[in-house]
Amino acid sequence: MISRAADQSSSLAVDVRSQPGDWPPGVARVEIESTTDGEKQAAMFHEPGGDAPHPLLVFLHPWSGNYLYSTGIAVAEGCIRKGWAFIQPDFRGPNNRPQAMGSDLVMSDIADAIAHAKARCPIDPRRIYLAGASGGGHAALLAVGRLPGRFAAVSAWVPVTDLVAWHGECGKSSHTNYARDIEAGCGGKPLPGTPAGEEALRRSPLTHLPQAGPIWFDINTGIHDGHGKNSVPVSHSLRAFNLLASPADRISEGEIQTLLDTEAVDAPLRFADNDPSYAPRTVLLRRTSGRARVTVTDGDHEILVPATLAWLSAIDRAILPPPASPHE
Repeated sequence: MISRAADQSSSLAVDVRSQPGDWPPGVARVEIESTTDGEKQAAMFHEPGGDAPHPLLVFLHPWSGNYLYSTGIAVAEGCIRKGWAFIQPDFRGPNNRPQAMGSDLVMSDIADAIAHAKARCPIDPRRIYLAGASGGGHAALLAVGRLPGRFAAVSAWVPVTDLVAWHGECGKSSHTNYARDIEAGCGGKPLPGTPAGEEALRRSPLTHLPQAGPIWFDINTGIHDGHGKNSVPVSHSLRAFNLLASPADRISEGEIQTLLDTEAVDAPLRFADNDPSYAPRTVLLRRTSGRARVTVTDGDHEILVPATLAWLSAIDRAILPPPASPHE
């Protein structure tokens, strides 16, 4: 299953407003008062029953979306099947103003969403997961760096990781609206040495990822992203992975440029195995280093919900393996 914004576009960077009735039973709209400025932030929330501590998946909406982002429906359904708690917070809505776009308020809202879930049902603090795509991938990778110690794993799809670079990339393409959003959020064009440039760096995941600590990273992109109607070049994902990887496992700048130029993955980077959880997409490149993994598919600007949930489920088992059989 390939989940795309509004299920009609290859871009996740659109405002997605599903109707509340589209959500499965057991997922409800809640309001969470900000501990920073007192403003109430909406969220979609599912609390599983039972007294045992549950894993929690915090799913973050894309760049121009809000807490009703429709792909969250499929993610919530997966969490319900697994017995996990789920929350999709608004965190100040679309990234077109200073209060949004990875601001201090956004980080506070994500922390408040976790606190709300913990207050409503028993949550295992060792099993709090974060996921998102496009602007949600940006927020997810930023949050694990700025809120260290809160998350066990993060799955980020087609994330924006460098606002300065993306501003320039969007300004040279048909995605000038995102360049304008960055200027609105950061107080001007993010030129080197300017206050707006410094603010854009402060709101970029690449600035904070080294502070994330020992958590599991899953970073994904499509080889055709950043071309045509697709807005985030693969370089954003690959450079984030390089920050987390040991030197021997990194993808060189020359290799990154070739991927950008050719929209193809050739040997020796080509992934030689098969990952059925990514079907119908094909994995073209995969590199793992320690707890970090990056994957490039033959897709574009999208998130594969089954692959996200499959990876998080594997991490769930790795963090707390089942007890040994009494016969072993």
